[in-house]
Amino acid sequence: MDDKGFAILGGGMGGFGAANQLHELGIRPKLYDSRPRPGGLTSSFDFGDKFIFDEGVHISFTKSERVREVFARSVEGRFETGNVYCNNYWKGHWIKHPAQVNLHGLPTDLVVDCIKDFVAASQIKEPKINNYEDWLLATFGPTFANTFPMVYTRKYHTTDAANMTTDWLGPRLYRPDLDEVLRGALAHEPLDVFYVNEFRYPTEGGFEGFMRGLFPKADVHNNHEVTRIDMRERRLQFRNGRSASFTKLISSIPLPKLVPLIADAPRDVQDAAARLACSQAVVVNIGLNRPVVTKPQWSYFYDEDIPFARISYRANLSPNAVPPGCGAFQAEIYFSDKYRPMTGKPEHWIEPTIDAMIRCGLVADRGEVIHQSAIWIPFGNVIFDHDRRPALETVHGFLDDVGIAYCGRFGVWGYIWTDAAFLSGEKAARRAAGRMDADHEAA
Repeated sequence: MDDKGFAILGGGMGGFGAANQLHELGIRPKLYDSRPRPGGLTSSFDFGDKFIFDEGVHISFTKSERVREVFARSVEGRFETGNVYCNNYWKGHWIKHPAQVNLHGLPTDLVVDCIKDFVAASQIKEPKINNYEDWLLATFGPTFANTFPMVYTRKYHTTDAANMTTDWLGPRLYRPDLDEVLRGALAHEPLDVFYVNEFRYPTEGGFEGFMRGLFPKADVHNNHEVTRIDMRERRLQFRNGRSASFTKLISSIPLPKLVPLIADAPRDVQDAAARLACSQAVVVNIGLNRPVVTKPQWSYFYDEDIPFARISYRANLSPNAVPPGCGAFQAEIYFSDKYRPMTGKPEHWIEPTIDAMIRCGLVADRGEVIHQSAIWIPFGNVIFDHDRRPALETVHGFLDDVGIAYCGRFGVWGYIWTDAAFLSGEKAARRAAGRMDADHEAA
């Protein structure tokens, strides 16, 4: 099986989705990645002390049977399953997620004001929605919107809700009716309305296990950072001094990095790519000398004096992610070049994270901490600000014209999960191979 001139840039979920599809078509493409090993954002890290951490919280909850089968084969059927449960922390209170239907246990005045505002907002017919802030106010009213999602937006997306559109929402923010709000205010956790239900996670080796079975589907070249793409000559230049030719090119490289690499890319396209915003993350890993006994797989944090927006509980994904008798957290702190530049170095955020965990009651004292590390993630999540749509139309239009198929979260430039990233890679491969049949398209 040869490569037939197909080259893939980027060794994450999108890139290996493309490799998997081409492999099924009898093609073993060359895949180039700048890192020392493949995996991309789904990489997992073993620090040598039996604590295993991912690049942020990752689980698989895809409903695509195709992806479920591919992932299951990759780990030879060895994965954990469970029902997703996550919660929220606000000023000393822990409530189930989503908060809008789990107000029970919060201060009475806050609950009353949330319900009153919700009823008042529901009376406004056809509210004018120009941005995400408008949507939040029209959906929940000002008390809930300003107390919870608007604060979280600043922490997670690094910008104000008014600066964001609503075309990323999908099922992510549940819109309840009055009956659901009242039930959640009067009773403890009466509803299950979260968009994620069952999840899967590899039994061993972290989330990257779902990808390892895909690595042989391509001729992988690590430590190959692209420095120039010549679409006329069909040639790639790499920082290590090497070069390679291709006939068909598929890329999951983030668009703001990809466009400047393309020889003779027009100035308006380069300017459009530079306007695309995404968050960056410092992921702080904390291991304890005792188990962490808690129900959720992850928690959201709304207090602005707590640096992290979200933490995950490693042993609740797989018991093999921590040493026997131990527990671990992974905290995510978000920045962006465009809206909230990172201060200090990644490791500088370890102590503030531990301090906040102590204040929240997650860690008793620093004597419990036996592992601490930090991972810098330069591309975290796409920010759906008002520049995104027009800039993306320009960039994607150019890539379509020059014949570069794009995939993955930062090639599509969308808020997509791992299954969608994988399928986007398969779709890009079919496009590049001229095989856009209806059956695969439906997948």
